[in-house]
Amino acid sequence: MDGARRDELITRYREGPAVVEHVVAGLADEELDHVPADGGWSARAVIHHLADSEMMSAARLRLLLAEDAPVIQGYDEEELARRLHYETRPPGPSLAALRATRESTAAILDVLSEEDWGRSGAHTEGGDYSVETWLEIYAEHAHDHAGQIERALAEARGPDSASP
Repeated sequence: MDGARRDELITRYREGPAVVEHVVAGLADEELDHVPADGGWSARAVIHHLADSEMMSAARLRLLLAEDAPVIQGYDEEELARRLHYETRPPGPSLAALRATRESTAAILDVLSEEDWGRSGAHTEGGDYSVETWLEIYAEHAHDHAGQIERALAEARGPDSASP
């Protein structure tokens, strides 16, 4: 991956919290709690998933940078959601955690050397897992879930409602 592509992905990574915050700003509890017909997660659950995933991703990056050939452990997202009560917790602290984690991690990304960018380990579910792979995944993660929330909101509001 060249430097220009990295910079583009880092910019996208930094934008993620604002994109999510914009989509969920001012939502009523009934909108936050709407479960899509396809059985997907409510907006509330997605917010908590994003916070937990970001905190885990931050630890993964730090392991990739600080340890030689670390093993990056996968986890069961559905079980995490159930055991950590995604459907009932208030979303504010998780939005703050998403933002803080991204800001802290982006500051690390800004100072990585070429050697750092070349570091890698092994993911228990996906095999080879590099710093660059990490960035490609998480640069899109918040944006992808913001789109998921928008689709759930559009479904909850019905076909005749205006966009948020």
